[in-house]
Amino acid sequence: MAFENIKYSLRNIKKRKSRSFLTVLSIFIGIATIFIFISFGLGLYSYINNIATGSSADKIIIQGKTSSAPGLDSSFQLTDQDLRAIKSAGGVYDATGVYFKVAAVKSQNKLIYSFLISIDPEKPMMFEVGGVSIFEGRNLQKSDKGKVVLGYSYSVDNKIFPKALKLNDKINVNGQDLRIVGFLNEMGNPQDDSQIYINNDYFNTLYPGNNSYGYIIAKIDLNNVASTVAKVEDVLRNERGEKKGKEDFFVQSFEDLIKSYASALNIVIGFIIFIALISVLVSAINTANTMITSVLERYKEIGIIKSIGAKNSVIFSIFFFESAFLGFLAGVIGVLLGYGATSLAGAILANLGWSFLKPLYSFWLFAGCILFATVTGAISGVLPAVRASQINPVDALRYE
Repeated sequence: MAFENIKYSLRNIKKRKSRSFLTVLSIFIGIATIFIFISFGLGLYSYINNIATGSSADKIIIQGKTSSAPGLDSSFQLTDQDLRAIKSAGGVYDATGVYFKVAAVKSQNKLIYSFLISIDPEKPMMFEVGGVSIFEGRNLQKSDKGKVVLGYSYSVDNKIFPKALKLNDKINVNGQDLRIVGFLNEMGNPQDDSQIYINNDYFNTLYPGNNSYGYIIAKIDLNNVASTVAKVEDVLRNERGEKKGKEDFFVQSFEDLIKSYASALNIVIGFIIFIALISVLVSAINTANTMITSVLERYKEIGIIKSIGAKNSVIFSIFFFESAFLGFLAGVIGVLLGYGATSLAGAILANLGWSFLKPLYSFWLFAGCILFATVTGAISGVLPAVRASQINPVDALRYE
C-alpha cells in the first residue's frame, strides 16, 4: 500500500472513533481471555514438567483406596509387613513408610489443626516427592526427640500465626512442646506449606501402638516403571491375600499422575479456549458488519476516488488495511490487558499461598495472540473490501 492510502485509512478509523472502539473492544476481550488461560496453562504445564523430570520421577506411592486422607481411615492399614514386601519386589531400590495424623497445633494463643507427618530422616523420600528442601535451619535427625520441621507458611507473618515463628521457638503439638529446628521451602500450596514433620521414632512415642502408615513411598528403576509397579502390586496382593482387581490399595507412579493431571488440564484449557474462540468469531462478524457499514457510508467517496483513477486493488487495500489494523490494535490491547490481569492474579495467588499457580509467558504467546487478532480482523474485512472495490464509480457518484 502507498503511504497516502495508509494515512487515508487511519484518518477514516479516527473519524469513526466510537464505532472503531466498539469493534476493537469486541475483539480484544476474546484475545485477553485466550492470553490469560494459555499463560496460566503454560505455567501449570511447566510445573507438572518440573515434577516429572525432578527427584520425584523415580518414586511410586502406595496407599489405600479410600476417600479419607492417607492414614486416617482405620479400616485400611499399611504395615511393616507391607513395607518389607514392597522392598522385596524387583526393581525397587528402597522404600519408606510415612505416618500421617491430624494434630492440634497451638502458638501465640491461636489453635489450628494441620497434618502431622513423620519421616525417616535417613530416607527423605517424602521431601524428594514434594521437591522441597530445608531453606532455614536443618533437617530432622534420627536421634531427634521433641524436634520439629515446619512448612514454609509458619515462617511468614500472618500466614498461619500473627507473628512468624523462628528457629528454636517452641510450638505446641497435641499438648507437647516441640522445638523448631528447620523450615521447608515454599511448595506453593497452602495445605502443604502448613504441615509439620517429626521423625518416625518420635512419632511412635507420641502415638504408641500405631502401626499403620499413611502411605509408603518406594524408589524404583526409572527405566522400568510399568513393570516395577506391576511387581509391587503382585507382592502386595500375595502378602495381603487379595485377588487381582479386588485390591484395597493402589500403586501410583508419577508418570501416571502426570498423565492424569495433563489430560485434565488439556480438557479444561481446551474448553475455555474454545469458548474464547467463539467470542472472537462473534467479534469477527461484528468487524465485518462495521466494515460493510463503512462501505455504505463512503459509497460516494469511493466513487470519487475511482473516478480520479484509483484501481480496484487500491480500494480493496484501503478497506482491507482498515479491518486488519483494527484487529492488530485489538490484539495489542488484548495482550496488554491479559498480561496485566495475569501478573496481578499471579501476585494475589502467590500471596495467598498458591505460588505454583503462576502464569508463564513466551514470545510466541504475545506474537501469536497479536497475529491471530490481526488475521481475524483482516479476514473479516475481505468481503467488505471486495464489495467496495467493485463499486461502479458512475453509480456511486449518483448515490444519495
